[in-house]
Amino acid sequence: MKLENSQGSLETSFQNTIATIQFGHPASNSFPRQLLDRLTTEINELSRNENVSVIILKSEGDKTFCSGASFDELLQVQNEEQGTEFFSGFAHLLNAMRNCNKLIIGRVQGKAVGGGVGIISACDYVFATHQSDVKLSELAIGIGPFVIEPAVSRKIGKTAMSEMTLAGHEWKPAEWAFQKGLFSVLCDASSLDENVESFAQKLSSYNPEALFEMKKIIWEGTETWESLLFERAAITGKLVLSDFTKSALLQFKK
Repeated sequence: MKLENSQGSLETSFQNTIATIQFGHPASNSFPRQLLDRLTTEINELSRNENVSVIILKSEGDKTFCSGASFDELLQVQNEEQGTEFFSGFAHLLNAMRNCNKLIIGRVQGKAVGGGVGIISACDYVFATHQSDVKLSELAIGIGPFVIEPAVSRKIGKTAMSEMTLAGHEWKPAEWAFQKGLFSVLCDASSLDENVESFAQKLSSYNPEALFEMKKIIWEGTETWESLLFERAAITGKLVLSDFTKSALLQFKK
């Protein structure tokens, strides 16, 4: 079923025991809070679905996987409480992906910025194309990738995460992201779907209990995220109120 409105679209389809979630938004697949919440809810529901063993996460279009948080909503934040609440959306989503009983395969067909990089980092296995460059540009708008940092650092290491963050004006090539471990497989766009579907089918043929136990092992040591990510959301929620950030957001929109 596809749910679509001005806040974006979300569609889940099923093929045997494989569930495919596709999200989309006209603004480069960015995430307003409502769409974040819908994706979080969908992942939680699929986690409880005994007829699902593997999840594929993808986005609409062929150029941008995800451009992160909605700038329109960021500009509407009026106080720290609202800011913390908005960025808590990413905290809820990352924790849902981490706690999901199913392995999540990321299908990355294009560029990813900010929160989009965080979502990729929270996938258990990621296929990407050579056009899938990545960037953490949060410092340029006066905030930082605080909520997603634990997920990104866990996947590519603190040094590579710092490099991305401090050089936030630069795109890191897909090859760089593959070498650092953000992507599991790098392939041509023409073979992306075939590779994703083939891998998902192989995973879905394995013992579901073994997959579940493997998922728990993959995410060992992240239990503190239940509180840490929300503490980070509070930091970002405060910084987004600064004059620097308001001005930078308006410039980016232009």
